[in-house]
Amino acid sequence: MNAEIICIGTELLLGHIVNTNTSFLSQKLAEAGIDVYHHIAVGDNHARLIAAFRQALSRADIVITSGGLGPTVDDITIETLASLIGRKLILNKMLLKDVKEYFISKKIKFPKESIRQAYIPEGVKWVHNNVGTAPGIIAEYADKVIICLPGPPREIEPMFVKELVPYLKKRLAANWVIKSRTIKIAGSAESQVDGKVRDLLNLKPPTTVGIYAKLGQVDLKIMSKARSDRKANIAISKIERKIRARFKDHIFGCDDETLEGAVGEILTAKKKTIAFAESCTGGLVSNRITNVGGSSRYFKMAVVAYSNTIKENILGVSWALLTKYGAVSRQVALEMAKGIKFLACVDIAVSVTGIAGPTGATKYKPVGLVYVALVTGKKQIVKEFRFKGSREEVKFQASQVALDLIRRNI
Repeated sequence: MNAEIICIGTELLLGHIVNTNTSFLSQKLAEAGIDVYHHIAVGDNHARLIAAFRQALSRADIVITSGGLGPTVDDITIETLASLIGRKLILNKMLLKDVKEYFISKKIKFPKESIRQAYIPEGVKWVHNNVGTAPGIIAEYADKVIICLPGPPREIEPMFVKELVPYLKKRLAANWVIKSRTIKIAGSAESQVDGKVRDLLNLKPPTTVGIYAKLGQVDLKIMSKARSDRKANIAISKIERKIRARFKDHIFGCDDETLEGAVGEILTAKKKTIAFAESCTGGLVSNRITNVGGSSRYFKMAVVAYSNTIKENILGVSWALLTKYGAVSRQVALEMAKGIKFLACVDIAVSVTGIAGPTGATKYKPVGLVYVALVTGKKQIVKEFRFKGSREEVKFQASQVALDLIRRNI
């Protein structure tokens, strides 16, 4: 059984809204063992939406739409559905009561426009919306299923998980499941990762591996389709062991795990404390570290030393070093780390200094040049990096390598 997703709204085509619904729906359908072969976005136009419906029904067992269920005249999904399946729109009194109760609960006068949301094609099922007023619609038509969902993610997500996934699982002729696991790698370029897993990337279904390059990391996603969770997990684990053997400490986590979370776990386990001295990253490393619950156990303080005066007066970097080597240098990065370690009385100190751009470069120091230093009771490490990208991208990559340097050395 396969599905196609149609996202409706001219605002999607204009780029005014980022379409996250396709990602969410595809993930949940895969978990239910339903393949998704096509995504499409279409504007608020009756003729084009009818054409999209017909094309989807010609190649999919299940068609799922999001958007176009609101009370305004440009919300045309229900009218188009009724036209497609040849059924008239009728006022559903139970649905009207449901919509009215929403406004009563909010102590808002019922707007007359919202009565449109209680008109649905004759014979279809509707699903209660716990967050908004637009119902979900289930139409069983010519051995196919059409499901119409609201557009806002906060409405579509709980509705789909609670109501639609159980419904779809009941319709499955075979008990297939699709499971996945994402292995996250830092410190290696996409080409380096690709070279080590070329054989795995060529695997054919039911178990496959995909490579996805992200800013500062590379993900390897293993997917397996099987008759049970157990069989799928066994197939995934077999491939995961091969990947881990090839990349070892380059792997920092999997699935929802983050690099800052991995660092936090190690610091907690080792009972170590840490502090940061940041220049070009503007506190980004510290921000990421403190995004992890319980970080107060190991994170003690940070200094954002954006000016040379602060580097000298707070962190104790000598003016002679700043003048001779410049703020963006190995020497200054190391002194910044030493300074924050002394100031915070911590086990581990990390500093970051660099040129995030787009200005500030010199003949010998280009935009993207970054130095990261780590100092412990026994180690003094300074690494040089040269990043490409926008100011924000350089800052993020700098924070990524700083966190990875900590992870590898503690």
